[in-house]
Amino acid sequence: MSDTTAEAPAAPAVTAPVRGGTAGVTDRLRSPRTYAVLMGSLLLLVLPFYLDRFWLQAGLFAMAAAIGAIGLNMLTGATGQLSMGHAFFLAVGAYGYCVLAGESSTENGHTLTGLGLPTWLAAILAVLLAGAAGGIFSPIAGRLRGAYLGIATLALIFIGQHVLFNAGSLTGGYNGRAVPPLSVFGFTFDDSELIVAAVPFGSSEKLWYAGLLALLLSALFARGVLRGRPGRAMNAIRDHRIAAGVMGVPVARYRAGVFVLSSMYAGLAGVLLALVFQRTVPEYFGMILSLEYLAMIVIGGLGSVAGAVIGAAFVSLLPQVFTHYSDSLPLVSAPGTGGLAPGEASRYLYGAAVVAVVLFLPGGLARLGLARTKKPQAPKNPAVPKNPAVPKQPAAPKNPGEKS
Repeated sequence: MSDTTAEAPAAPAVTAPVRGGTAGVTDRLRSPRTYAVLMGSLLLLVLPFYLDRFWLQAGLFAMAAAIGAIGLNMLTGATGQLSMGHAFFLAVGAYGYCVLAGESSTENGHTLTGLGLPTWLAAILAVLLAGAAGGIFSPIAGRLRGAYLGIATLALIFIGQHVLFNAGSLTGGYNGRAVPPLSVFGFTFDDSELIVAAVPFGSSEKLWYAGLLALLLSALFARGVLRGRPGRAMNAIRDHRIAAGVMGVPVARYRAGVFVLSSMYAGLAGVLLALVFQRTVPEYFGMILSLEYLAMIVIGGLGSVAGAVIGAAFVSLLPQVFTHYSDSLPLVSAPGTGGLAPGEASRYLYGAAVVAVVLFLPGGLARLGLARTKKPQAPKNPAVPKNPAVPKQPAAPKNPGEKS
């Protein structure tokens, strides 16, 4: 009698669903979030044809604030570096553009210095100048962290305010200086009327599309940085600095580099703000502006590009809404008439929003409305079909001394 054993056929392999490929792309294109983004983009493109100058300027302020908030969010939200001097780099970008693009003239008793460069080149150089200012401070930013860096950057505000008020030949002193309109390839973003589809386009309508383009490019670049290898290194530095250094992350170099990048974002925001205001005033670039930017990233969501945009829209548009509807809102009065001014009311409201977000919504407003679908997972113990060819093992005989 020969001992033969029949080999059982292999059990079918259980594979997890593939997330990539054409099916994954199709699912993402059909998701409600994609449709919402497309509809929002279309709405933003047609708004200049329907909104008046007041709301267009409010939207441009929100775009500039969003660009600056994205840069601060990469520094504070993603890397964990507290900065209180963001307004200083906005001032460098705004006044750098005015000096580089403006002409030498006399205004309000000040002999203003201007280099008269092409405005598009002056805008690029102003952003690089803000980055250079951040690079000068970056050795300090690379070695300090937490409250120590916050106090060090707070000194930039006092230095910047002193320079802005006293360097009259560059800044125009207390009254500021006019901002030259941007001109790109012969197209000037000024108040000269341009008729598009029977709608007159002024400076606000023209700048609207330039602001959208700048915000889109800034958001895409920041998203790529945060989702790539630099973003993972920044998060590691934020979560555990020593462990990141042990893993080979150059902590000081990354901190310094992110500080320079954040300064360039602030410089771009400053250039856009100057073009919208059409006049730069030193008083605007003070400590309150830096605190507002911190409120933006906390309310919107730390470490998130979408959170920076949402928080910037919330903080920057709220005073404009209160000012426009001050006659209809309770407890809010028009500026200069006594009572609670719109600016004060808005600060109280987004101060309360910061407290509410910290207590009840740590992820910020960006977490609201983002319905996340559960990812399909493979079963932990997949059922293997029984093989009739494999005989059942006989039960072990009981011990004779054991009771049945």
